[in-house]
Amino acid sequence: MHAVTAPARPVPSSRRRPRRTRLALLALGGASLLVGLDAGLARAGLWAPVESPRLAVLHGIVMVLGFLGTLIALERAQALGAAWALLAPATLAAGSLSLVAGAPVVVGALLLTQGCAVFVAVYVALWRRARADVVAVEGLGALAALLSAVTWVWAPVPAIVCLLATFVVLTIAAERTELAALTMGPAAPRRLLTLSSALVLAALVALVWPAGGTRAFGAVLLLLTVWLVRDDVARRFVRTEGLRRFSATALLAGYAWLGVAALVWLVGGVPVGPSYDIAVHGVFLGFGMSMVIAHAPTILPAVVGAPLPYRTVSWIPLGALHLGLLVRVVGDVVMALGGGDLLFRWGAALTVLAVLLFVLVSLVLVVSARARVP
Repeated sequence: MHAVTAPARPVPSSRRRPRRTRLALLALGGASLLVGLDAGLARAGLWAPVESPRLAVLHGIVMVLGFLGTLIALERAQALGAAWALLAPATLAAGSLSLVAGAPVVVGALLLTQGCAVFVAVYVALWRRARADVVAVEGLGALAALLSAVTWVWAPVPAIVCLLATFVVLTIAAERTELAALTMGPAAPRRLLTLSSALVLAALVALVWPAGGTRAFGAVLLLLTVWLVRDDVARRFVRTEGLRRFSATALLAGYAWLGVAALVWLVGGVPVGPSYDIAVHGVFLGFGMSMVIAHAPTILPAVVGAPLPYRTVSWIPLGALHLGLLVRVVGDVVMALGGGDLLFRWGAALTVLAVLLFVLVSLVLVVSARARVP
């Protein structure tokens, strides 16, 4: 018998619409990223395409809740598979972009709060589906995001930075624990839940007692980082080749920066000036953005159905990101010792360029991969 090849069928419009919705939400998150990078250039005293004191003030909240929040909420909504879950990334993106567009701060804050509330509800639904400790940890991270959005109405970003860091750290730590379950062992999820609960508690204490709370936060964060470095499968994969080696390198570099940030909080207490810059960008750039780069080839296809193949060129944005952050941190140290800010500015510019390169390289790789599909 000869096999008969069925003619290709067009994808039903009912299946195309969810994908288009996810692509649109991803684009809105990307818009928050671009605005946040613009604000970052302005805050560093560099030329920015759009110069606005308002954007400079919004830099932190737009990057964390607007960009990372939208990205993570979109991935979790896809995992849940419920249409209502898309309200989380949609509202987070709307809140971020409304702030950028000049809406009253209270309007943007309310939208961000609503988005985070739906985000927490997504994790409640995921918990009911599978009562796993890693889901509980991710839920704690979403709760930290919700608390930061609520508190931001009357408190500046430096006052809530521990809550924002908790959101990013717990989300990624839970993801790594789930992916490295075989190497971490069966007790890893419960150990992560214990450390995560302590981290949330320390972040809350930092709100009312900054001097003690930030040191406690740094101590717990350092313990969490050491545990992740010790047990994560990245230590094995970094000795392999291809995508595994690339992702593992990005993961280990991210852990290194997370450890640096933890030490700044533990040793210095409430960070100010250059130390604040090191701690914040160590978490959100060195750790958070490095993790985005590491997981993009596996997460992007699951979210939008577009393959992101690994190529040698993928190393360029990753290397530029960590080189730029290293230069920036050296510049922070120089400024703390009374020197100039030239290295700091060069480092800030290079990190922005690295993120833009990552977006550009990803787009090129996605388009080229789709073009090869018959």
